[in-house]
Amino acid sequence: MIRFVRNSFRLLGMARTLARHDALFPLALVPGGKVLAFFARLTAPFSRRSDLRPGRRLARALEELGPAFIKLGQTLATRADLIGDDVAADLSSLQDRLPPFSAKIAKRIITEQLDGPFETLFSEFDDTPVAAASIAQVHFATTSDGREVAVKVLRPDIKTRFARDLDLFYWVAEIAELTQPRLRRLKPVETIKTLEDSVHLEMDLRFEASAASEFRDNFEADPTYYVPQIDWERTAEHVITMERVKGVRIDNVEALDRMGVDRSALLAKAAGAFFQQVFRDGFFHADMHPGNLFVDETGKVSIVDFGIMGRVDRQTRLYLAEMLLGFLTRDYRRVAEVHFEAGYVPRNQSLENFQQACRSIGEPILGKELADISVGRLLGQLFQITETFGMETQPQLLMLQKTMIVAEGLSRILSPNENMWELSRPLIEEWMRENLGPEAKIAEATRQAGTMLRRLPRVLEAAEQASAVFTDQGLRLHPDTVAAMRGRSNGQRSSGGVSKQSILLWVAIAALAVALFVK
Repeated sequence: MIRFVRNSFRLLGMARTLARHDALFPLALVPGGKVLAFFARLTAPFSRRSDLRPGRRLARALEELGPAFIKLGQTLATRADLIGDDVAADLSSLQDRLPPFSAKIAKRIITEQLDGPFETLFSEFDDTPVAAASIAQVHFATTSDGREVAVKVLRPDIKTRFARDLDLFYWVAEIAELTQPRLRRLKPVETIKTLEDSVHLEMDLRFEASAASEFRDNFEADPTYYVPQIDWERTAEHVITMERVKGVRIDNVEALDRMGVDRSALLAKAAGAFFQQVFRDGFFHADMHPGNLFVDETGKVSIVDFGIMGRVDRQTRLYLAEMLLGFLTRDYRRVAEVHFEAGYVPRNQSLENFQQACRSIGEPILGKELADISVGRLLGQLFQITETFGMETQPQLLMLQKTMIVAEGLSRILSPNENMWELSRPLIEEWMRENLGPEAKIAEATRQAGTMLRRLPRVLEAAEQASAVFTDQGLRLHPDTVAAMRGRSNGQRSSGGVSKQSILLWVAIAALAVALFVK
């Protein structure tokens, strides 16, 4: 009851903020949303009509509501199936910026976390943060041994604030699933769980340091892509210190041109790096906005901020590669088949009808000039037909879709006449040959054979143990089982004196014995 009252008042307060920004339309997704919107308008006398697009009005309201709502907006940017393409596109550019907290507080947190005098850690520290977001802010500094670094410090009390807001989000999602069955397949509770998991990882900066380290290992041999090194001695739960990278933002085309950087070649590098993250590694940077990518005079790309990362398992990568190639080659039959094979579309649906739906999505997009093709938008529209075919939301693909949309936007800034997916197509095709072709099947068979050979000694040992047990203790069987083994079941024997049932039963017993001892 207390939770109901507390969250009801907080929901009304949120609605009032939405009303002031003329952005009450999301309440249509909330049970009793119309009533809530009515009271919000009554209690928000300063609300006014805005000429901004609905998505931009909503983005401004979420920025005012605070950190958790900004993160919620970024999550909703991946859910075009819930809020529509246009609103999702506007939310994808939601600014994760907040007023900075004081350098004095930042230094206190650093000192407490690193358990040492501040002066022994850093010889210089810029009091003005270079960036201040919802979770943390970043300061440039110089270590006591003279290295230039970037220090990220978690906001004070941020965990308490997020916990309170997440409780509200869960409460609304639970009520929505309970009262509106049509929303259950969209998994609103699971969407909030995805948000919670992401935020919890972001609020322990040791996880970000670990992600950066893994990412650096993945691209260590790549001369065109640079990941800064972590300073583990100056990293803790609320503080992360890494090598400072220099260069210009990747979207600063004027500066790139002055430096003589080939933007077309730069796009090819970015497309290749994105492909390697998703398909080669299954571990990708999920916050690749221009502010996290820098280019030096040699054209090398450096990437920072590893708080939001995504993973895609190998089987999902195979499905995704086939889907993308199917759309790009207009093989809608194969696109539909992959959805059924992956279990994204229930088996009771019509393959032919879903193929037709895929064509209705692909043709308007793929009929455009190559440079205008948006795979991210294509996937977004694909999600919109989910209700017709009973498809459940695939949370593991939502973050990837958002990343693809951001990457596409960046590609259009760098080289408007080129399409990054067409640049990646040869890489995807080669990867599929390596993972789906005859060589891949032979390699998989070899791997399985190796696994069996490694287990053979254990199997032989288990058989010896089973034999000893049978010899020392005997094997007690039910009389009916003994009769069956003797071939007396139903009064029938095989010509050789041993019934088929006897053979099968002995095989089953042997298999059971092996299973018991080889675990």
